[in-house]
Amino acid sequence: MSYLLALGFDLEVYYVLLILCWWAFSEIPMNWFLNGKMEQKDSFLGDNYKAWLESCKKLSMRGWRNRLHSHYFGSKKLRETWWRKLLLLWVIVWTLVALSIFCYMNSNAADKRREALASMCDERASMLQDQFNVSMNHLQALAILISTFHHSKQPSAIDQMTFARYTERTAFERPLTSGVAYAVKVLHSERADFERQHGWTIKRMDAQDQSPARDDDFATEFQQTSPVQEEYAPVIFAQDTVKHVVSLDLFSGKEDRDNVLRARESGKGVLTAPLRLIKSNRLGVILTFAVYKSELPSNVTPKERVQAAIGYLGGVFDIESLVDKLLHQLACKHSITVNVYDTTDPLEPISMYGSNATVGGSGVVHNSSLSFGDPFRRHEMHCRFTHKPPLPLLAVTTSIGVLVIALLVGYIFNAAVNRIAKVEDDYRQMMELKKRAELADIAKSQFLATVSHEIRTPMNGVLGMLQMLMDTDLDLTQQDYVRTAQASGKALVSLINEVLDQAKIESGKLELEAVRFDLRAVLDDVLSLFSGKSQEKGIELAVYVSDKIPEILIGDPGRMRQIITNLMGNSIKFTEKGHIFVTVHLLEEVISSLDEESESPLGNTLSGSPVAEKKRSWETFSKLNRERAVLSQSLSSSSSEPIHLIVSVEDTGVGIPREAQSRVFTPFMQVGPSVSRIHGGTGIGLSICKCLVGLMKGEIGFVSEPHVGSTFSFTAVLDRGNSDSNELRPLEFQGLKALVVDPRSVRAEVARYQLQRLGIHVDIVADLNEALSFITIPKVSVNMILIEREEWLRDPDIWPSFLGMPSKLGPSECPKIFILANPSNCSKVNAVESSENMPAVIIKPLRTSMLAVTLQQAMGGGEKESHRGGRSPHPSLCGLLRGKNILVVDDNMVNLRVAAGALKKYGAEVTCADSGKKAITLLTPPHRFDACFMDIQMPEMDGFEATKKIRDMEHSANELIRCGEASAEACRHADQWHIPILAMTADVIQATHEECLKCGMDGYVSKPFEGEQLYREVARFFKSPAKENQ
Repeated sequence: MSYLLALGFDLEVYYVLLILCWWAFSEIPMNWFLNGKMEQKDSFLGDNYKAWLESCKKLSMRGWRNRLHSHYFGSKKLRETWWRKLLLLWVIVWTLVALSIFCYMNSNAADKRREALASMCDERASMLQDQFNVSMNHLQALAILISTFHHSKQPSAIDQMTFARYTERTAFERPLTSGVAYAVKVLHSERADFERQHGWTIKRMDAQDQSPARDDDFATEFQQTSPVQEEYAPVIFAQDTVKHVVSLDLFSGKEDRDNVLRARESGKGVLTAPLRLIKSNRLGVILTFAVYKSELPSNVTPKERVQAAIGYLGGVFDIESLVDKLLHQLACKHSITVNVYDTTDPLEPISMYGSNATVGGSGVVHNSSLSFGDPFRRHEMHCRFTHKPPLPLLAVTTSIGVLVIALLVGYIFNAAVNRIAKVEDDYRQMMELKKRAELADIAKSQFLATVSHEIRTPMNGVLGMLQMLMDTDLDLTQQDYVRTAQASGKALVSLINEVLDQAKIESGKLELEAVRFDLRAVLDDVLSLFSGKSQEKGIELAVYVSDKIPEILIGDPGRMRQIITNLMGNSIKFTEKGHIFVTVHLLEEVISSLDEESESPLGNTLSGSPVAEKKRSWETFSKLNRERAVLSQSLSSSSSEPIHLIVSVEDTGVGIPREAQSRVFTPFMQVGPSVSRIHGGTGIGLSICKCLVGLMKGEIGFVSEPHVGSTFSFTAVLDRGNSDSNELRPLEFQGLKALVVDPRSVRAEVARYQLQRLGIHVDIVADLNEALSFITIPKVSVNMILIEREEWLRDPDIWPSFLGMPSKLGPSECPKIFILANPSNCSKVNAVESSENMPAVIIKPLRTSMLAVTLQQAMGGGEKESHRGGRSPHPSLCGLLRGKNILVVDDNMVNLRVAAGALKKYGAEVTCADSGKKAITLLTPPHRFDACFMDIQMPEMDGFEATKKIRDMEHSANELIRCGEASAEACRHADQWHIPILAMTADVIQATHEECLKCGMDGYVSKPFEGEQLYREVARFFKSPAKENQ
């Protein structure tokens, strides 16, 4: 604080800074604590706790913020006094930050420069060391060669000429040596004979024994005779480049003598200190190897090595030329300066290469160690940059840029604060209006949730009891009454759902899921939903999905199903003859077809009836009109990009009058008063579809012609899901081939689409004659032939050719024949059948599951099933729940009976409880239950609270098991207690679903529910009997 006062800041500025710090550390956690937790439990707190809560609210940022606004904002004191000082502090702080950034980036640049120097220096040292080792290894091999061919053979196989020629030819293997010489061990007693044998006297190295330097005009004839000593080492062989050293006694030079003595005692190559080479007067070193009579054992002593030594091989290394060659081999050789030192004496290192001058160079130096094989001597390479480091422009520009941005931000804040006073009153009025709107929205949501719950709860009992009644033995009239009552109940539930969806749309709370789903399976479900109505009316119903659409997509399957169901429901409602055709393509396919501008031939539709051209509905989309060319380039098949779908629902209904087409998507608006009287409906289905399509980032449009039909199209953006399409296809159909006979290509493509989903290869022909010619082609095998009913009845004379195939080809090679017929003309086909060899009939609409069952039965792989009016569950489903103990908790006895009856139908053992307290008692560990269905709204204790207490009891029991105080044997096939709890709720508000998961529930089922819904939810937690036995 004293520093602030020294800068001229008064106590009011300090007060503002203290408030800002308090906000940073308390605003977020305090608001979360107060708003998220305490408001829900305020009624359970005591008086003292409430007083503490009020104190926290006063200390929260909300109170400080209001006080700050009322005291400072809107006054001139803010703009003229402390705000200027705060701006000055802002400038000072960011100036220091910019300087810190500059120092940091400059330091990083220096570190990188140092790392680059170390890398280049280590690279050069490594190359020098590697080349030196190659030459040293070759010298050692040459020493062994001399021992073998000179000393071990009588007479010697090597003379001076042979040695010189050999060393000259193998000089490339010793790239760093300038010469090689060999000296033999001669005792004083052997000197006379030795000199007589070679014809020359043993000479000393130089006149001054202690000096390692050599003169440039050196000549052996002027050398003095070696003095008398116990042992000599005269050079007898030498490479031509150093042949002037022949007859010189190595023991007469101090460096050479020490080198020879160390070499024969250690048995390794040893180096001399840097010295001036004879004649060249350049710095170099001599590497010496001792030559022994024979190979010595590993445990030989130094004394034995000296006695076994018979000669000494030396190699001369010109260090200066050696390093120069190395640096010329590397790029950027002039960017750094290299020095090589002999650091055997660290206090007085000897320079072997380079200059000690550092004028103009960088002060950064890196030392790399060099190992030349001599354990006694140490060498290092010192590297430094030749040029000074450049100016750190990046650090300068970055720090200046940060400072400029900070100044601009300060200026913006200054302008913003000056406007706060002006807009403060408007802000407060807006907040008041917002609060009123939120309260009204909450009241509306609570009203809808309450109404939904109060209607759905009895409807669950009505529909559930009707389903249970359907499972009993009823006559046809009773079954018709029950189905009518069920249809009416489901229509009421559908109406409630539509009203709730419209309310969510108006409040902006409608959200989409993002889960993996199979679009083709969703369309099959919708097709199954309307197949009964289409068969009653004799309407042909079909679905086609492009092959380019992935098997698995990521999106909201429920909302996608809702859109298509609404559109198909309207088409079924207003179509009395013809067809309803649903197609799904990628948007780039549509763009290509629009660019080609191809017209489909007249009558090439699903039923042959004229239709409203769906391309006209596509052209109304703004995305296609604005950027067709750009979109065709941007849409690619990359696995990371989203999928753009376009779905069309085409019908041959009555069409929409032109004067009513403008209000089609208006909520609660219908074409005319007679429509609701004849066909029913609320008029909000299409408006909901438009909203859902907008949430999917798409558009919806239509084209309609009165007395011709309508085509509704919409686009949607989904993500691509990973899947293996072969996993979804039955294995028994893989490799089969089918032939479709249909003169209409559109209808034939629908059959091809359904068959290909089973893994069947499909070919298409236009008439029976082409089909007969196709199957008689050699080496062409067809397993089944699917003939359209119209084409089959058109030419009865050709029937014998098809029906007589079993006698010609044999039963095994004869293809199965099927007739594809609409429900309206199925009776005509059946009337024609007069023998057991007549083809089987497949009733449309074609669905993959139905088609698979029919083909399995015809191919001998399936059996027909018969059900009563209420469908009994599949045996595998019963086996999945058989023996499972399930607890159902609900305060409504009718709902208890419905849920219990639905679960018992699947083989489960059901126990009922009418309150949350009883559920807690029954589910106290250890217990025998495998799952629990829990109602949410119950008196005394609701489902949320009961679930939390059950989870607390399970946690305590698991802690005892973990500590070894209890056994895990009673945990029902698990290592800890956790019973699946599924909510049964009549609330379809998203917040209710989120609360179910938050309190510890594992899922939920919306009322009114059916038995299959309960099964699907609870079956997620059980394994099939086959898997349990594995």
